[in-house]
Amino acid sequence: MSDDTVIEISNVWKIFGAKPEAALQAIRDRGLNKAQVLAEFNAVVGVADVSLSVNRGEIFCIMGLSGSGKSTLVRHFNRLLEPTAGKIEIEGTDVMALAPKDLQSFRNQKIGMVFQNFALMPHRSVLDNVAMPLEIRQVAKNERMRQAAAILDIVELGAWGSKFAHELSGGMQQRVGLARALAANPDVLLMDEPFSALDPLIRRQLQDEFIRLSKILKKTTVFITHDLDEAVRIGDRIAIMRDGKMVQVGTAEDIVMHPADDYVADFVAGISRLKVVHAKAVMQPVDQFIASSGPVPADASRVDKDETLSTLINMAIDDNNPILVADGGADVGVITRADLLRTVVEGTEMS
Repeated sequence: MSDDTVIEISNVWKIFGAKPEAALQAIRDRGLNKAQVLAEFNAVVGVADVSLSVNRGEIFCIMGLSGSGKSTLVRHFNRLLEPTAGKIEIEGTDVMALAPKDLQSFRNQKIGMVFQNFALMPHRSVLDNVAMPLEIRQVAKNERMRQAAAILDIVELGAWGSKFAHELSGGMQQRVGLARALAANPDVLLMDEPFSALDPLIRRQLQDEFIRLSKILKKTTVFITHDLDEAVRIGDRIAIMRDGKMVQVGTAEDIVMHPADDYVADFVAGISRLKVVHAKAVMQPVDQFIASSGPVPADASRVDKDETLSTLINMAIDDNNPILVADGGADVGVITRADLLRTVVEGTEMS
């Protein structure tokens, strides 16, 4: 595990049933698929040989349709579920090797969780709810209340500390849940579809709020969602799961421009590329352009390699000239109107 890697998951399997080890051995020996495992062992393959790593400060989105295994996988990170096989390391700690008391301490100090269900204590005030992880740590009351109040200010609920959960809207309750997870200052934040039960407008507002908080707090976050738009908007990288397997991992641009298979291609077909695709993925090399079209016009506009497709299209509307793409002051590529049209229509990268 490198210094920049916070979470390392290696070859994790989870099989639900009376004989999971026997089912796993049959999969390895005879190559049984999910349906065959169910028929022969009356067992369900929840996670199938998943390996991944999450970097420090990264928002890593795991997504897939219902039943894909994404929520099952994330519950292994802090051993809410025990894997049938595999290795789980967080900040260099072998989570599978922890004794029960050490595991409880590890969960309380290293990992915060936010679920779709807000799970706020109705008999506690908002401030008391947020302070609860610190109370479990036996932090002195005055200090835990001070820290809880500071977190409430960060999520812009400082004035609501004395209220009870039923007095808050759904979006506000979810922010309290997020504040509670952050109060203990965990190294890792696990978020399992935290905004999916909310109305679309409130959901988008909370996405904006979470993006803002992430820039401030720089928490390593694993974010579970079934909504690709949400994953694209929030995630630094995205992992797509299907039938318990990891199908593809990459940036939103990687996945949109280079889907690993037809399933992923169908999954991303409805995503607008305007804010996802950048100049570096659309451009053709300068020498290739010159060889086919001649010198680049002297008055050609110039953009950074990370400029979005949306901006490039707006530039091309008003100027028929090709656009130069720069990286660190050097011209590395050229984009023509044809390149832009082909990217929008086909979603393919120029060769």
